[in-house]
Amino acid sequence: MAKLPRRGLATAAILFVVDQLVKWAITGPLGLRALGDVREVVGIFNLRFVPNYGISLGLLTADSSASRWALVAMTGAIALAVGFWMTRERNPVDQAALGCVLGGALGNILDRVRLGYVVDFADLHFGEWRPFLVFNVADAAITIGVLVLLARALLVRDRPAPVEKSNA
Repeated sequence: MAKLPRRGLATAAILFVVDQLVKWAITGPLGLRALGDVREVVGIFNLRFVPNYGISLGLLTADSSASRWALVAMTGAIALAVGFWMTRERNPVDQAALGCVLGGALGNILDRVRLGYVVDFADLHFGEWRPFLVFNVADAAITIGVLVLLARALLVRDRPAPVEKSNA
């Protein structure tokens, strides 16, 4: 029986909960509920409510109920694939990175199912220049997970297991 990827599952669960708690705080106690609601945190970072009806970079905007549920199905399928990959991954760093992707995906899927859009709120800017679109904890987790997986795939070589010599 395959060993459960506890590190990856724990990472996914923690990020899912943190993402949902932060989104609740933004739209609940902080009262950012409508497009255009903004709170300045520091000079280069605002909390800005933005309902995201698409995926990254404003692609695949769900402008109907059918397209909304198609996005849910597509991202759900990706989450299932990541979860399957995680069960086969033995490297703990890769498991945690996959957990970041899975936890973020599940947080955004829950938003889309409950609300019809994903709650984005993190607005990093330098004057009028914004190096990123407005994002959320789930988006950051997915990005970090993917970057770790890419960096490890391109830059890190795991050492092969030593071969045992036989005395035959």
